[in-house]
Order: sequence, then structure tokens, then C-alpha cells
Amino acid sequence: MIMGFSDRQGRRVVLEEISDENWRSVADVAPADDQRRFVAALGARYLLLSLRDGLWNSLAVRAGDEVVGHVMWAHDDEEGTHWIGGMIVDAEEQGKGIGRAAVRAVLRHLAALPDCREIRLSYHPDNAPAAALYNSLGFVPTGDFEDEEIVAALSSSAAGVV
Repeated sequence: MIMGFSDRQGRRVVLEEISDENWRSVADVAPADDQRRFVAALGARYLLLSLRDGLWNSLAVRAGDEVVGHVMWAHDDEEGTHWIGGMIVDAEEQGKGIGRAAVRAVLRHLAALPDCREIRLSYHPDNAPAAALYNSLGFVPTGDFEDEEIVAALSSSAAGVV
């Protein structure tokens, strides 16, 4: 289990490795309908990407006793950066601070890795909630784009105190 933070309801939000006990719950995570143009329709897509691609590492997002989301991370050897991707919070759980708590937890986890110097992520330009969240956590757009998404970065030293 990776250290967590509390959501707005006071539930502890933690990140867990994918296991025989939680993978089905992660696979069933589905975002709100208005988020489906920005993220996969189900967590299953990201789980398969992690299994088949060999680059991404999937994590379950748990709030209290329930799996409520998915997030994944990767290391880009060429650029020497770590990436956060594939974050979904279940539709019924959105707006409760789970996304913020999950990002904070993965930031702390990545910042503690010995080779972490910068953390990047990308988001669709029309995804205002994602832009607001990442801005509030200190991410700054780099001017680069990845698959038509804005790339934003945060130094590992800043990530360790978020």
C-alpha cells in the first residue's frame, strides 16, 4: 500500500498494487459520462495497457474499504522523467477529493524514487477539472503536447511536499 491522503469526507485514500483481490473492482471503474471523451470508459483498458505494454504500472485507488479508481505511472528512460497517466475516479465518487488525494499519493511515491527528478502528465485542453487540479498541485504546462494533450511537469522536490 502506498501512503494516502484524506478525501473531503475524511476517508483515507490510498494506492494499492493490483492484486488477485482488487483487479476486478479496478477493471469496473467507470468515469462520469462527461469524462469519457478524456479517459477510457473503464479501468480495464488501463489494466490491459499495463499488462501488455510493459511500460505502465497500474495502481488501484481505494477510499476507505472501496476501490474507487485507477492511476498508473511510468518511467521514460530517454527523458529521465516519470509520468502519471490513466487516472479514473468512478462516477459515483467524483467531486469528493479522491482525484486530488490519489495524485498527491502518487506524487509522493514517485518523488521518493531515487532516480526521480521530474514528474509529467498530460490532459486534454478541454478538460477544465483536470487542468484546475493539476495547476493547484503545482504542475506547469511545458509547451509540449502528447497525442493532442497538454503536457505539464512538476519537479520531484516540489512533488515530495505536495
